[in-house]
Amino acid sequence: MLFHSDRGSQYASESFRRTLGSCGFVPSMSRKGNAWANAVAESFFATLENEEVTGVHASKAEAHAAITGDIHGFHNPVRLHSALGFLFPDDDANRLK
Repeated sequence: MLFHSDRGSQYASESFRRTLGSCGFVPSMSRKGNAWANAVAESFFATLENEEVTGVHASKAEAHAAITGDIHGFHNPVRLHSALGFLFPDDDANRLK
């Protein structure tokens, strides 16, 4: 599992990087001045927040189900992504197998 973050001090700290490694994550961070590297992820989360996350849910489990359903039921199989050459994320993932 890859953990990509900005260059915030909380993510660059030795203790955080050590914790990531102990949990099996590979830390990833762009070079200084390369802010565009997070643009795709930030765009996705902004869209998800506008479409689903701002809703009121009765429980954490209900919120999890709604967000997961939105990702796997719409974002990945139905929504074209310009960063993937206007492919669906599911199709792009299958292409890489």
